[in-house]
Amino acid sequence: MSLLEVDDVVVQFGGVTAVDHASFTAEAGQVTGLIGPNGAGKTTCFNVISGLQRPTQGHVRLDGRDITRMPVHRRSKRGMGRTFQRLEAFGSLTVRENVQVALDIHRGLAGRLRTVGRPARRQRADIDALLERVGVAAYADDRADSVPTGAARLLELARCLAAEPTLLLLDEPSSGLDETETDDFGDLLRELAAEGTAIVMVEHDMDLVMGVCDTIRVLDFGEVIAIGDPAAIRSDPRVQQAYLGYSDETAPADGVDETPTTVLEVTR
Repeated sequence: MSLLEVDDVVVQFGGVTAVDHASFTAEAGQVTGLIGPNGAGKTTCFNVISGLQRPTQGHVRLDGRDITRMPVHRRSKRGMGRTFQRLEAFGSLTVRENVQVALDIHRGLAGRLRTVGRPARRQRADIDALLERVGVAAYADDRADSVPTGAARLLELARCLAAEPTLLLLDEPSSGLDETETDDFGDLLRELAAEGTAIVMVEHDMDLVMGVCDTIRVLDFGEVIAIGDPAAIRSDPRVQQAYLGYSDETAPADGVDETPTTVLEVTR
């Protein structure tokens, strides 16, 4: 049984269908990519999974339980964590304090640990270990609204990890990261998956997607048009059509350079 099951989900806003009978799964211990052109319905799918958007029809199951109508906070308690395309850090708090808030909520110890010496020290060590793991320990005492965008992205990941999620939803997590940081981030995703976490990632950096994902689902106009491993997705004519406007079969004639720079031009 898959950890996450999205079953025949439809989301309509008035006369606009943002998600059109989408079905896919995510497995524990694997990184699943959810890709597609802008406006394909990826973030709307994430909103349905995380409880911010109620679907017009369809179901979402987590570890076999139907959570379609479950409130957001209960999904979090059942092991779901999410980052957002738009940064959502507490800007006036330090990087360390942002993670502390998440850890306090997860452990149900808000306020109490600050008055007890030894547990408070243990909690600080746990927070610093999370910051070190995601690569932002150097910013621990800086205000969250003063750190680079890439560091703020990694801070959001550290907050998610503080809740020890079994399912991690990452929306454009590499935005703002440089090449070295992205490579390190990819290594971290592989480590988390190896520990048993199910990761679903919406991402436009195809080097990252093709390098870390076990399975990729492709959305176009709200529909899942392709499912497969990176090699199969790269060569799928439906995916080429969605991204390029044509597939190999209908490509421009030799000598006519009409191919735009595309996220699918990946050799790695």
